[in-house]
Amino acid sequence: MSREEHVPGSKLSTSAGNAYGNAAASQAAVATTNAAAEDNRTIYYVCGDCDKRVTLNKSEAVRCNSCGYRVLYKERTKRLLQFEAR
Repeated sequence: MSREEHVPGSKLSTSAGNAYGNAAASQAAVATTNAAAEDNRTIYYVCGDCDKRVTLNKSEAVRCNSCGYRVLYKERTKRLLQFEAR
């Protein structure tokens, strides 16, 4: 049983226990929905040999569509990332 499926305190008969169990159940439903959405998204890579853009789903083989090369690099994000150095 995974951590997301386990709902601690769901067998309590008090009203606080029921409210906690309902909140945990709704969070588990949201986590399941997010996991399903992550399975359907495509991720963009760049081929290490021909530098073409390759899109892959989770279940596809790691291989360039045009040249068949198996080394793919994940594209860098366009979002601004800022780190604080000490």
